[in-house]
Amino acid sequence: MTGVRVGSALSDEQRAIRELVREFAVEEVRPVAREADAEASFPEDVWDGLAELGLTGLTVPEAYGGFDADRTTYAVVNEELAYGALAVATALSVHCLVTSCLAAFGSDQQREQWLPEMAEGRPVGMFCLSEPHAGSNPAEMSTTARYDSDRDEYVLDGTKQWITNGERGGVAVVFAKAAGDDDDADPADPAAAGREAITQFLVPADAEGFEVGSKEEKLGLRASDTTSISFDGCRIPAENRLTEVGDGLSAAFRILTSGRIGIAAQAVGLARAAFDEAREYAGEREQFGQPIAEIGAIRGTFAELSTEIEASRLLVREACRRAEAGEDARVAAARAKLSASETAMSVTNEAVQIHGGYGYTTAFDVERLYRDAKITEIYEGTSEIQKKIIARGVLDDR
Repeated sequence: MTGVRVGSALSDEQRAIRELVREFAVEEVRPVAREADAEASFPEDVWDGLAELGLTGLTVPEAYGGFDADRTTYAVVNEELAYGALAVATALSVHCLVTSCLAAFGSDQQREQWLPEMAEGRPVGMFCLSEPHAGSNPAEMSTTARYDSDRDEYVLDGTKQWITNGERGGVAVVFAKAAGDDDDADPADPAAAGREAITQFLVPADAEGFEVGSKEEKLGLRASDTTSISFDGCRIPAENRLTEVGDGLSAAFRILTSGRIGIAAQAVGLARAAFDEAREYAGEREQFGQPIAEIGAIRGTFAELSTEIEASRLLVREACRRAEAGEDARVAAARAKLSASETAMSVTNEAVQIHGGYGYTTAFDVERLYRDAKITEIYEGTSEIQKKIIARGVLDDR
């Protein structure tokens, strides 16, 4: 039984899903997490298990064989999987970003072609937005997609960075500037023209000119494969365009709002895992003739950490509620991600401290959880970006 109360105001179906995923995370994911981290290798057997549970189709509409989960269910699944291993939850969430893009912006033919197989787990999705010099500001991207009218194809050139599932992936949603298509752009303002021309494309990994870079050596999240992806004269049929020319950036922000709710939920799950590791250790480790869990300062720390976790979860649930109600959830999602990622860092830091010297070794999971937690403050929008979104919402929209 966990040391932090898990969930409230869930439907019977959502609670059943939570219990199913929690059991899978504890029995199938956590036992292999340490080895996967040490070997920097993704546990494919776990992915196959996710597919068997239908979770690789989490954001795929039912008409295409998916789960069609609402935002709260999506958050619950992410929290429970991250309790098992953040790398697994991250791989699934990126896959879900791609299926969400297809579901929201794809044509009937594109959905029929890709979604049923992706719901079954293969091909694995990649989300290609960030670039080496365009991370927090994707409008500065330099990847281009030139339309070749003679062959009715787009030719992609450029490089994307920090691509989760880079080695494992079979299809990518790629954001690029559709050069030559924006006939109405103001030539006096090339920066604005570039922003207006950003477009979303579906690119199979076996397309000629699609090149996967070497895997990044990372501080944490080591079991998740992260690479660069380069496009060198990469040709795709024109029918692989997902959005109208110029609609790509707004589409990205729409999808990333949901993605940030998922990352916030993952941060809560990671924090819960560290809390429970520290709680178990504090009950067993004795100093001064008693378990350290009986020491007043340690008890106070656990009280604070449990409060932080529960507060962050409530912010996640509020963001889900707003999104499901059709409200603008951008600020709520930013609050949830900012709070939950800070909570993940705070809880894992204290968990290492409670373990003392042992917490600094690989003998206990808290050091891995501590390393993994940092990424939640960075990917899918840094904490600084979340603060910018929140500030705009509370100050500029008065």
